[in-house]
Amino acid sequence: MAAKSIRHRDQPGYVLHSYPYQETSLIVEVFTREFGRVAMVAKGAKRPHSPLRAALMPFHALTLDWSGRADLKTLRTAEWRGAFRLLTGRALICGFYLNELLLKLLHRDDAHDALFDAYEQTLQALLDGGDQAVVLRQFEKRLLGELGYALMLDRDAEAARPLHPNRRYHYIIDRGPVPAPPDAQQNGLELLGQTLIDMHADDYTSPVTQQQSKSLMRHLIGHYLGHQTLHSRQLLIDLHDL
Repeated sequence: MAAKSIRHRDQPGYVLHSYPYQETSLIVEVFTREFGRVAMVAKGAKRPHSPLRAALMPFHALTLDWSGRADLKTLRTAEWRGAFRLLTGRALICGFYLNELLLKLLHRDDAHDALFDAYEQTLQALLDGGDQAVVLRQFEKRLLGELGYALMLDRDAEAARPLHPNRRYHYIIDRGPVPAPPDAQQNGLELLGQTLIDMHADDYTSPVTQQQSKSLMRHLIGHYLGHQTLHSRQLLIDLHDL
């Protein structure tokens, strides 16, 4: 006897990406609060009058119903939650960057409720005109922490001593900061202790901290992505250097 299909109702989520499937349908990658990243087929969503066609827009809060046991679920309904607001301009590119990070770093069907909340707050900050560089750095740091790659930002990885604001450190991936020798080369990115202290406090007011934190996050995310390319990040670098 075939196993009964499981149905999930009234689940908050966001569209991360969609692409055509057969003649009239879409494959939709969504990020949900309780189930993480989920792939679904939205049957008939390419038809002009399909209710799914209008609802399945990125960056807008949705309430989703779906069913299925296989890796590819079947989307039943999708409805907007709250007022509709569009990301535009540079904020829109930032939004695509967030979505690419989640698509390429999250495993499917792995719940991250705190990360979902952080994503929602980040979109709201972009909609409200928040400082985009700061918003991205805060989300990147939270994302790495939720994935098990939390940054050590408050102490020396070798001696476990508090960081000195004026000392220079090499940041070693999967270890943390170690004092930079004055006349020796060591693998890792060189940063001021004050930058790491500021990042620990989510304080990006210093121009030096803004620049060095951006370099550190590019370095770390590039490592964890492996050979995957973030097209939206390259666009941000080319156009605005965020």
